[in-house]
Formats: sequence, structure tokens, C-alpha cells
Amino acid sequence: MMKALKLATGLNVILLLTASYSQASAEALKVVSSFTVISDFAKNVGGDKISLTTLVGPDGDAHVYEPKPSDAVAVAGADVVLVNGLHFEGFLPRLVEASATKAPIVELTKGVEPIKSAEEDHDHGAGEASATEEHGAYDPHAFQSIRNAKIYVQNIVDAFCTADATDCDSYKANAAAYTKKLDATEAEVKAAIASIPESKRLIITSHDAFGYFQHEYGLKFLAPEGISTDSEASAADIVALIKQVKEDKASAIFVENITNPRLIEQIASETKLNVGGTLFSDALSKPDEGAATYIDMMHHNIATFKKAILGS
Repeated sequence: MMKALKLATGLNVILLLTASYSQASAEALKVVSSFTVISDFAKNVGGDKISLTTLVGPDGDAHVYEPKPSDAVAVAGADVVLVNGLHFEGFLPRLVEASATKAPIVELTKGVEPIKSAEEDHDHGAGEASATEEHGAYDPHAFQSIRNAKIYVQNIVDAFCTADATDCDSYKANAAAYTKKLDATEAEVKAAIASIPESKRLIITSHDAFGYFQHEYGLKFLAPEGISTDSEASAADIVALIKQVKEDKASAIFVENITNPRLIEQIASETKLNVGGTLFSDALSKPDEGAATYIDMMHHNIATFKKAILGS
């Protein structure tokens, strides 16, 4: 009898805990983020008030990502869907259509002053499709500027407060604290770039992901591939880039975490430049690989620049 009573009591406790957990889960704002950088912003704003699903995970390439059925399920059940916009997520329109979601699709580049894609001014031969027709006229990598990252964060606050007015004060407080960290990080980035002589600020990366970083902080980037990784550079483009690298005396060359290093290794061999390491461009790293947060990504990239160019 006593054993039966204890078992019943135990079952009741489990049921109560399960109900409590289910209620807490039900109350959490269900957020879907398109890729890891946005997810990190969302975590810093939402804290434990949100339940977060990330579509394109660590080291993933949102330009060429192919959504899974589980992604459509997540988007369908979301309260808020956070995306970059500016054609960064090529998979997004068909995923949203397949999911039939009723959730708002929040483009976090709203309010950003976009810069034109370098591809827009490229001359295309007869019958050759312009890259801008597929990817848009503007560079979508706005998050590579910390000033823009703060715009992303404010857009997330607005979206969360609209969907969950009860916890709005919490979202605002979290965002204010995180913005202070971003301000401190930006000061570090500016100091790091200022320590690099202007004559040594030309560097090569895999694809054209750092236009906003260049515009904001003063490094100059060249890349064999354009703003998207979904098409390979032509032989003529590679030859022209190698010529420019030699003429302008680039200081360093880097691979990116989302791309195949083969092309960069080829260019490094042709130009006698040593590959200076891996940069994180369109995705954060896995938790134990040094760039698992946006701020860690910025710290990693500026340290990698300095080590390759200055040896420090």
C-alpha cells in the first residue's frame, strides 16, 4: 500500500512538473531565426523569454542553404521569424510559402543604409544573367558593421515587443545592456584597424562579404567571388584578381568558415601570399571554436587580421 502511495505521489509530481514545463514552454515566444548571427542577437534580447530555432547553423552558408521539412514546421509554428533581408537568404521565399506561416517575417536590415553590390557595376555579356538580378543590387552583409548590428538589435526589440507586450521591458533592458557591449567591441575594432598602416590594409577573402566592414573601419577587401557563394568565379575574374593583388601589393589572404578553401589556396600560391587564417563571415562557429557569438566573431576576425599583417 505504501509503495503504491509513493508511486502515485511520484507520478503526480512528474505530472505537475511536466504541466509546469509545458506551460512555461507555451508562454515562451517562439522565434525562428534564419542564421546564427541573428540568433545570437535574438538570444541577447530575448533571454529566457524566447524559444529559439535557428535554420542555418554554425559554419552554414545561407546563400546556398536547402531548407528541410522540419524548417517549414518550425516557421509554421513561429510567433516571429527573424531574417536578414536584402536577398541574403535565397531559400526564404519558397520556405515561407511552403510553411504557410502566419508569423511576421521581420527583415532586420530595415533602417540600415545599404551599400551597392560591387557586382552591380560589372559589365555582363549578351545572354549572361546579371548577378544582381538574382541577389539584388545591394550587399546584404550589413551585420559586418557593428553600427548596423545595433539596428538589427533594435528591430528585434520592436518585433518582440509587438508579439509579446508583457515582456517588453525585459527585452528593452536586455538590448540596452547588449548595446553597451557592442559599443565596447566597436571601440576595440577601430583601435585594431588604426594600428595597421594604411599601406598594409588591402586583403583578400573568399567572397565579397566584408563591404560594410570596409566602409565602416577602413580595411580594403578583394574577393574572387561576389556577394553570394552560389556561383563560382570565372577564370577571367581569377586572373584579373591575381593581377590586381600583385600590382596593389595585398598584405594578406584569408579563407572563410563557410567556403571551400581551394580557390583561395590557388590564389595564394599564384601571388606568393601565405593564407593568414580563417575569417568568420556569414556564420558563427560551433560553441568550442572561438567565434560562437557575434562579439567573439569580431574579436576573432580583428585578431586574425592583425596577426597575419603585423605578426601580432
